[in-house]
Amino acid sequence: MSTPSPAARRPRVGVGGVSVRSSTFTLHRTGYDDFRVTRGAALRARYPWARPDGALGGPVEWVPLLHAEAPPGGPVEPEAYRRLKAELLDRVRQAGSLDGLVLDIHGAMSVVGLDDAEADLTDAVREVLGPRALISAAMDPYGNVSRRLAGRLDLVTAHRLAPRQDAGATLERAARKLVERLLAGKGRPHLAWVQVPVLLPSLPVPPAPPVPPGEPAGPRPEPARSLYGRPASIEELDGIVDAAVWAGFPWADEPRCKAAVVVTGDDPVLAVEEARSLAKEYWDLRRDLVSPGPTADDADACVEAALASPARPFLIGDSGDDPAAGGAGDLPYMLGRLLAHEALATGRATALLPGITAPAAVARCFAAGVGATVRVSVGGAYGASGSGTEHAPFEPYEFTGEVVALHPGDAAGGDLAVVRRGGVTAVLAGRRTPVRTRADLGGLDPRGYDLLVVKTGRPEPELRELAADWRLARTPGAVDQDLPRLGHRRLERPLFPLDPGMPAPDLAPELL
Repeated sequence: MSTPSPAARRPRVGVGGVSVRSSTFTLHRTGYDDFRVTRGAALRARYPWARPDGALGGPVEWVPLLHAEAPPGGPVEPEAYRRLKAELLDRVRQAGSLDGLVLDIHGAMSVVGLDDAEADLTDAVREVLGPRALISAAMDPYGNVSRRLAGRLDLVTAHRLAPRQDAGATLERAARKLVERLLAGKGRPHLAWVQVPVLLPSLPVPPAPPVPPGEPAGPRPEPARSLYGRPASIEELDGIVDAAVWAGFPWADEPRCKAAVVVTGDDPVLAVEEARSLAKEYWDLRRDLVSPGPTADDADACVEAALASPARPFLIGDSGDDPAAGGAGDLPYMLGRLLAHEALATGRATALLPGITAPAAVARCFAAGVGATVRVSVGGAYGASGSGTEHAPFEPYEFTGEVVALHPGDAAGGDLAVVRRGGVTAVLAGRRTPVRTRADLGGLDPRGYDLLVVKTGRPEPELRELAADWRLARTPGAVDQDLPRLGHRRLERPLFPLDPGMPAPDLAPELL
């Protein structure tokens, strides 16, 4: 397959992929039905730049293949992955001769039985496409860029803002860089790749300015803002095509999980030089890359500080069980800690805790009806521990309270049951879902409570704007920000922060 000249015909470029982030420490498993699969015209609509009137719709012929995306969760079941992979490959074959492919992936997908799912998928796509077609991948900065994956790609880039504020722009950049090379008749550029032995529990990517209203002064935008601002500056250098930084995914126990830098360019010497510089900066700043918000290591101290503050409502992030990062969403840890506080247990203070996955408890509440007092078991929806780790062996919490509201068929959480005990109001969900917006609060107004406790490691802007102040509690769970508690066994060591006294690594990039 040869690269066409601009005068010959429009290049034909496929687009598709499989995307999910997976915590290997949760007992939840991601099945085929968890994926939203998009094909054909609907897939073209997903990418505005690929439409006939889009920014890249004229220069090339876009061939929509298949894109499958699932909410963050546990590892993908092998049969689900094989089914999606097989269909994607079939559609690549059916597409005929392709000059390139934009691979829309996350980078932190785990599949039961595989160590490097994205590399496995890319290997298979490359085998069908052939060696001369160009593959350009767009990835989340939480992704893992192994040597095997990078070696199969021709172009690869990552988001530069958080939380995913530039995901669309990243995909368009990946597509534009590919189109530019095809139209110019250029082949594969050089990739200077290096992994940095750092795996941070919080993603050090700055939000886009300006800082949202109500953002506390605690989080320091630097040095993360400067570090993640460098790729765009490097990209402007003559001979450079793109530059990207990945933090790696800390909640999967796989050898590939660590930070990485890739600088792509037609000037191999400059690409290596810039990759080495960027990797060294990441290593040098490893102790200063702070979490995305004010944190507290102890949940009880966090609750105490929140109640002592005049700010209302005060938002607390139950970060260890965040479904948006791959947590099960079923751990009752914070429910127990709230009811262990006398002021909350007696009703002298109030707290709203939405989004605990507890389908059996929800069914019990619906059977009992509004106004009934129920005793339900909350937690462990996906197994006895709920977290899948020996370091967080939570037993279900026996919760007695009054059913104050029932909401059947919520679009995100399924059936919802609102249960109150003392000053604590819990919204139990029949289906696992993250809490991102006011609509996810079970119809309740958080401004009527002292505390709003949400399973999140990074509150979404709408919830931050509702809160007068906020803090993250480093709670146990499948996405625990205290990495040593998780008990990784398969990571490549030494690795910071698990080995804080490790010697300085060799950060010489490999030219691919």
